[in-house]
Amino acid sequence: MQSDLAGTGIPPSSVHAIIELGLGSVDTARALSDLLGLEKSSVSRMLDKLIACGLIDAAPDPNDRRSKTLRLTTKGRAAFRQIEDHGRKQVGSALNSVPPEDQVEIQTGLRRYAEALRSADDAPYEPPLALHTGYQPTLLGRVTEMHARYYARNFGFGAVFERKVASEMSGFLGRLTNPANTVISASLGGRIIGSVTIDGEDFGPTCAHLRWFILDEAAQGRGVGRRLLNGAMQHVDSHGFAETHLWTFQGLDAARHLYESVGFELVESAPGSRWGTEVIEQRFVRSAPA
Repeated sequence: MQSDLAGTGIPPSSVHAIIELGLGSVDTARALSDLLGLEKSSVSRMLDKLIACGLIDAAPDPNDRRSKTLRLTTKGRAAFRQIEDHGRKQVGSALNSVPPEDQVEIQTGLRRYAEALRSADDAPYEPPLALHTGYQPTLLGRVTEMHARYYARNFGFGAVFERKVASEMSGFLGRLTNPANTVISASLGGRIIGSVTIDGEDFGPTCAHLRWFILDEAAQGRGVGRRLLNGAMQHVDSHGFAETHLWTFQGLDAARHLYESVGFELVESAPGSRWGTEVIEQRFVRSAPA
């Protein structure tokens, strides 16, 4: 932190205190402590220094002897005007360096930002969800991890399954340069929480293969799965695939509901152990929209 702010010779917390007193936002040490978010002992030491510099007067609060009523002295009001003038010059200099139309845009943006801050005062911060197409750092590791954790916990899948996901997706990523292939992933705060893949080469030039559709627990209830699946279907349709196939197994009811909502139909069901554990394997097919 700078030890001298706005040419005052005092540190930022003290400058902030003078501004709030000058604006009339606070008039007691307790209120100043709450507004600045500082410990009362820190505020007390700061006020002692400002009083010693002749910038502030303090007197016992007639309504509460444990608190002090604060006001700026003549010297303090001069410091407040100096700080205000310094701030206006800084802002004016910055705005004068951009065209008038940009100044209007900046003003509008700042006003909207201030309104958003007021409306979000009591709301917890939630990082934005982002969708990405193509390779992203940690993609292979996260998709493998999400598959391994979910299917081990819910269906008892083990090393065979995890190894299969990692090795097959690793090979697929080497084919992402083919525009028929794509990966769409969702991230929250920079961490991948969902992914789906379209392999446009597995089943020939007219048939796409939907693979490795997975969501982290952090993605549940956000509509992430539907957004990923819709993006995958847009890719399929834009590349003119006549059909899209996917293999899953009985018991994944939420995923099945999503598949059927975008046009997939169950066409085959039989016992199998391709993932290392015997399940009722299912093949779904989606035909291109008429």
